[in-house]
Amino acid sequence: MPRTLPLYQIDAFTREPFSGNPAAVCPLDDWLGDEVMQKIAAENNLSETAFFAPDENGEADYRLRWFTPSREVELCGHATLASAWVLFNELGVERETIVFATQKAGSLSVRRGEGGLLVMDFPANPPRPTPHHEKLGFALGGDNLKSPAKEFYSAPNTMRLAVLGSARDVIDLKPQFWAVAEAAPDGLIVTAQGEESSGVDFVSRYFAPAWGINEDPVTGSAHTVLAPYWAKRLKKDSFHARQVSKRGGDVFCEMAGDRVRISGHAVLYLQGEMRI
Repeated sequence: MPRTLPLYQIDAFTREPFSGNPAAVCPLDDWLGDEVMQKIAAENNLSETAFFAPDENGEADYRLRWFTPSREVELCGHATLASAWVLFNELGVERETIVFATQKAGSLSVRRGEGGLLVMDFPANPPRPTPHHEKLGFALGGDNLKSPAKEFYSAPNTMRLAVLGSARDVIDLKPQFWAVAEAAPDGLIVTAQGEESSGVDFVSRYFAPAWGINEDPVTGSAHTVLAPYWAKRLKKDSFHARQVSKRGGDVFCEMAGDRVRISGHAVLYLQGEMRI
């Protein structure tokens, strides 16, 4: 007999449907097999599908895992935000903070913030300067002789970071995804300081074609790299960031020692059931 499970689709890092980053959320009473979860993520065909179940070890409230259409990942921000939103708003969790246990990212907490914000507590990934990859110029839409990147960094989570000259450069970027996959197999963040009149401290985009995601609409985990970088450069600890993908989304960041508090809104787009 087919098994019926609940399924939610949440737009994260936005107040409005059809913007932000959509994530599928699958609450479970007990775990499915890894192959089944990967097939569900492929069927959903979103950048991430999150699965959570009660933590049988009692170390946290829930255990949480995330899958792209092609692989499991170690950390995902927008699907964590979406999972907490479902627990707070659809499944009746009344406490102020939810603690998730993860396989690789340790313990992650999400608490209710002001004005409907959800505040995630993530480990920081401060980037370090690294030589430009030989394919970086191609990756950023140019040629191999000239790269539009002013600086190039590597982060402990193996993401790469390219700093461009202006917000407009980031918005107008037309990357060559085959080269991004070679230059940054674990994902390439592109960033620049926000325009002074915009009220945004910095903008970014994120590309991960090697993971089956050419461009991720809004990437919480990338801000564990971006917030430490901009904290050092701008000499401040709190930021309003904007990921300037086609869908776009707003991310609020605050440095807290070796952690980053990443906040955003979320909205329900779809609620239903799947049969497996």
